[in-house]
Amino acid sequence: MPPRSDEPRRDPTGARRGSSRDAGPVDGESRTGEPGIGGISGARAYTPRGRTVREERGTPARSGGAEQRRTPRSTRSGDPFRPALQVLDGGRAAARAGRRDAPAAGRGGVVRTVSPRTPRAPGVDEPPPRRRTTPRAPRRTDRPAARRPSRKPPRPPKLAESRLRLRLGTALALTLFAVIGIRLIFLQAVDAPAYAGGGIADRLRTVELPAPRGAIYDSTGAPLARSVEARYVFADPTEVKDPASTAAALSPLLGIPSSKLVELMKPRRLENGKLSTFAYLARGVEIPTAKRVQALELPGIGVHRDESRDVPGGDLAANLIGFTSQDMAGLEGLEARYDDVLAGQDGKRVYEAGLGDLAAPIPGGYSQTTPAKPGSSLTLTIDRDLQFRTQQILSAGMAQQRGGTGVAVIIEIPSGAVLAQASNPTYSAAKPFPSDPVAREDAATSFVVDPGSIHKAITFGAALQEGVITRDTALPIANSIKKGDTWFSDTHPADGKKMSVPGMLAYSSNVGTITIAGQLGKDRLIDYQKRFGLGKPTGEGMPGEASGRLLPADEWSDSSEGSVPIGHSVDATPLQMAAAYAAIANNGTYVQPHLIKEIIGPDGKRTPAPAPATRSVLSPQNAADLREMLEAVTTVDHATGLTAAVPGYRVAGKTGTGWRYVDGKKQPGEVSSFIGMAPAENPRYVIAVFVYAPNFGGAAIAGPAFRDMMQFTLRHYRVPPSTGGSAPKFVVYPR
Repeated sequence: MPPRSDEPRRDPTGARRGSSRDAGPVDGESRTGEPGIGGISGARAYTPRGRTVREERGTPARSGGAEQRRTPRSTRSGDPFRPALQVLDGGRAAARAGRRDAPAAGRGGVVRTVSPRTPRAPGVDEPPPRRRTTPRAPRRTDRPAARRPSRKPPRPPKLAESRLRLRLGTALALTLFAVIGIRLIFLQAVDAPAYAGGGIADRLRTVELPAPRGAIYDSTGAPLARSVEARYVFADPTEVKDPASTAAALSPLLGIPSSKLVELMKPRRLENGKLSTFAYLARGVEIPTAKRVQALELPGIGVHRDESRDVPGGDLAANLIGFTSQDMAGLEGLEARYDDVLAGQDGKRVYEAGLGDLAAPIPGGYSQTTPAKPGSSLTLTIDRDLQFRTQQILSAGMAQQRGGTGVAVIIEIPSGAVLAQASNPTYSAAKPFPSDPVAREDAATSFVVDPGSIHKAITFGAALQEGVITRDTALPIANSIKKGDTWFSDTHPADGKKMSVPGMLAYSSNVGTITIAGQLGKDRLIDYQKRFGLGKPTGEGMPGEASGRLLPADEWSDSSEGSVPIGHSVDATPLQMAAAYAAIANNGTYVQPHLIKEIIGPDGKRTPAPAPATRSVLSPQNAADLREMLEAVTTVDHATGLTAAVPGYRVAGKTGTGWRYVDGKKQPGEVSSFIGMAPAENPRYVIAVFVYAPNFGGAAIAGPAFRDMMQFTLRHYRVPPSTGGSAPKFVVYPR
């Protein structure tokens, strides 16, 4: 809409309307103080409701052809939308109207009022308004024109500030997005593990990854026990639908009673309160059997890679090796003693799996694998071939003694390595159950006996070292001697004649040994017993090795002075006595017997076993003299050890007869033994054979068994026959 002109409106005659100042008189009326009809003064006389002051005061309008007075609104265009358009126009039209309708200068904001007229009598016409008939006198030029006061446009209606609202809305939106962003950060970063793990526990599955157990090898590298690939059968109790029928199907394949399988498949809760999803049913299952289990497709039953212990030799060195449980834990023997070395560290795989028909690893789901760490292997000093032959000879001899116990130990000189260690009865380590627990014991380290006459070598060795006797000593020997309330007699009476020291050993003279021990003294004898290794475990490496026992000097009775020197009232194991003779064979130096040669790590690195403990017991010369005197046992006529002689080799040794005590009670029968070394001039091996015969007769087994074992050992290691000729000629009764 175009803006209204500021020029005053004019009537049809060309005169400006609403101007009392410029309009002339009309119809001869002179100008009075009353505003003319349609003048500006009339507009100003209107009240805000659009009526004039006269109408407000109740003055009746003039009649009779008088021109109707227009209100300020009537001077406008009459457009009812003009106020709204003026608002949309930003108040500019209102400002122009304000400037046009502003009061004249000098009148300010004063509203002219019209004095009320005196009412006329009825029938008297209203005189026409007076008009100016003469022109207005010209404005004086000598005074300045009156300054028209500036008209301030009325302030338009205050509208809402759009920029403020925009800023406020933007701030609220940014705040909202900031709060949402911060919450997302907490959810994705801080609280993510808690939310992620909220349900993952129900989907996790754990599979054990058994660590391969280390092997046990003989000295040549041949396996004595090793782990082979197998399978284990497991159950998920939460997935097994019918435990009874499932157990019935598995029982004939696994060889486990159905009742036990049902018990294993029962749901059980873990420490965290959740149901267990894994239970072993069988370990070490052969692969063909495992395939048959898989073919059944039983719900909740699975098969996974496992290992089983393979013992190729069966009963070969079984008492040494021992065996393991189904979960590869060592139970007896070296398997138990070195379980921490042989057993590796099991690994495990934890992964997310679906449920029901989707019980498989979820691609991209949680999965963590801890690899298994294989165990180390042991290399023993045992020679498999020698061990086999030793067990064979011992078993053949013990077949004559039912209910008896046999032991054989072979020690290498000078290393102290145990080349063979056999026990009888024995068992198969490949199938240890069922077997007699006694048959599973290693008799060499657990069988405690009175050594008997084999102890005499220790008494004579101490006397030589202490200078009580020499190799040429001869003493008159009675048929019997009394110590305390006990008489000690010889099996070969001397009738009081002089007897040489070799003769005393050849005929195993109790009287001669007790006589020499009396000159030595009990304190020095006990000291040499300890030097030779009696009274404490050897530390060979077998678990549960017995220590034996020596009778302290303050516990000796009068009869102890007769019993102890000849090997009674002394507790010792076959291995302890074998180690004592090995010291004599090794020029008087005691070397700790040992079974472990080296340890092979998972990476193949070989670590030698710690060096064995050694100590000097006899001087080399005294040890050589004692060895020579011990040769009389296998060479002198009617000597006690003739059956132990090895053709072509000089053999030095000693027979013994002792007893077996259990809980302080003497057992029936006797313990017969022979310990010897060959070649006597330069010993390479020491062999000890013990036979406990409940029905007596053990001596007939021990001597021949030693001979056969020593003969095989010398040939097996290709030891040449004795080059020093035959044994010296001993005189039993010198003149």
